Amino acid sequence: MKHRCTADVVNDLRRDNRLIEIDDEIDPNLEAAEIQRRVYASGGPALLFNNLKGCQFPAASNLFASLDQARYLFRHTLENVRRLVEIKVDPAALPKRPFRYAGVPFTALHMLPRKTRSGAVQANECRISDLPPIKCWPDDGGAFVTLPQVLSEDPTAVGNLMRVNLGMYRIQLTGNEYDIDQEIGLHYQIHRGIGVHHQEAMARGERLRVAITVGGSPAMSLAAVMPLPEGLTELTFGGALAGRRIAMIKSKKGSPQPHAPVYADADFAIIGTIDADSMKPEGPFGDHLGYYSLKHDFPVMKVEKVWHRDGAIWPFTVVGRPPQEDTTFGQLIHELTDPIIPSVIPGVKAVHAVDAAGVHPLLLAIGSERYMPHLKTTEPQELLTQANAILGNGQLSLAKYLFITDDPDDQLKIHDIEAFLHRVLQRIDCRRDLHFHTRTTVDTLDYSGTGFNSGSKVVIAAAGQPIRELPTEIPTSLNLPSDFANPKIVMPGVLVVKSPKCRTEEDRRHLQQFANSFGTESPINQFPIVTLVDDSEFAARNLNNWLWSTFTRSNPAIDIDGIGSAIIEKHWGCAGSMVIDARVKPHHAPPLIEDPQVIAKVDARAARGGPLAKYL
Repeated sequence: MKHRCTADVVNDLRRDNRLIEIDDEIDPNLEAAEIQRRVYASGGPALLFNNLKGCQFPAASNLFASLDQARYLFRHTLENVRRLVEIKVDPAALPKRPFRYAGVPFTALHMLPRKTRSGAVQANECRISDLPPIKCWPDDGGAFVTLPQVLSEDPTAVGNLMRVNLGMYRIQLTGNEYDIDQEIGLHYQIHRGIGVHHQEAMARGERLRVAITVGGSPAMSLAAVMPLPEGLTELTFGGALAGRRIAMIKSKKGSPQPHAPVYADADFAIIGTIDADSMKPEGPFGDHLGYYSLKHDFPVMKVEKVWHRDGAIWPFTVVGRPPQEDTTFGQLIHELTDPIIPSVIPGVKAVHAVDAAGVHPLLLAIGSERYMPHLKTTEPQELLTQANAILGNGQLSLAKYLFITDDPDDQLKIHDIEAFLHRVLQRIDCRRDLHFHTRTTVDTLDYSGTGFNSGSKVVIAAAGQPIRELPTEIPTSLNLPSDFANPKIVMPGVLVVKSPKCRTEEDRRHLQQFANSFGTESPINQFPIVTLVDDSEFAARNLNNWLWSTFTRSNPAIDIDGIGSAIIEKHWGCAGSMVIDARVKPHHAPPLIEDPQVIAKVDARAARGGPLAKYL
């Protein structure tokens, strides 16, 4: 089924027993989000909230409950998109297998957005305060749109739909200093396409026209987060996955209040403009790193109109420490884009943004050493060139840690994180294989750095044959310095150590003290990576805990030290273990913690039984 609106999605899922309807009154303040988190974590189906307290609209969540459910939603178009990708990777495949690719021209035709004078979304008008005020975490600054489709028009190419940017930038509906029903907050981050449009509008002394749509085809939500090359509108991918050209409502010629193009089939649309210098505090907001992104000044959108279609349903999700529903977005995007990587970055076979580490903090990559095979060197060479290309590519540039290795036998699977790290740790020589980028940009939502959007990166490259066996037991002769205790093994070669709390910036000296307390002959050096943590039991409980705590709580240039470290020709390295300080620091954002009263309320709901109870 090719869905036009959220009701189509809901009905489709209902027919296949992939939906639970909730008729009881549910509070949009924290309770709906708590239910969503639990149902997703339990592997449950989509949810339809028919009776949100104080709201006229129903809301739907967990529409992308799993990769299987996402594939189901796109079952009529996903294979066509895959074949389009195959042709992109290998154009010569088309004449070789014409029957396999017979439908590709039609898929390509659907990629062209089209103009329309009107659409279903214009059927009714309402106010911002009529929209479902979903609040997900106790300290969120207000209600947010968590599945927005933010559309902006290039001021230099008005009317050209191929120059429209579609992104998913969070929208704050209530709270802070916003004038109710007249202003909303628009949070966009570094390396986002709307920023180019905003800058151009400012240079021209104009307001930037923006339309925020919610709902419609689920293809539009996925398109909004699709990492397409700059300058290529995401509407093309949305059309291919939706199975129809995306219809965009254009302002009438000579209209006294022109607006940005509006997705015609959306359930809701918020239309307005951004002034050149209109900024107000936005946030806090519980984000995908598992912490709050804090309050900062961001652009204010002046609301002109709010539209909704007949029978509109408000789709929402919950963002928090992975995995959450947006994990499915990443899985599906990887599935579609992985084959393209070698054609975009020469020599690179695969790249994986690790969801468990908050996506942007940690990248894994498989590259290749192609140019000097006769030298049989074990030192990374071309891998470093490829690493620089990865870190210079769109949102991949937000990574803090990039682990890259070769795989001449094509045996390594990029999504098998433990096997990947095992290979790197067997081969890494920390005297030469750590390459830092200092005073650079990181993810806007990452507070482990030195300031807003500011931090550092490290490339960890390893090639050739193994140079060590990785330990699976803690050496009996290992002695830790005082105040450090409870060492635990996360996986072969990775040790975590409970360390003193970092209560002030001065306490960061514990990292250097720890590294300096060992010599290169110490048995701790059997472990290529040692991580200092607040709770070693938690960090070692499973690989995901270690990935999350290590890579979201460290800034490479400051929080990496090593045993037997030295600087040679301005290159830092260490003869023994690399030590990462992954403790919570005073400047870090607070972690996300559920509200106890809401937990108790949902627990009581589960105790009453019903189809929802087994997922709570």
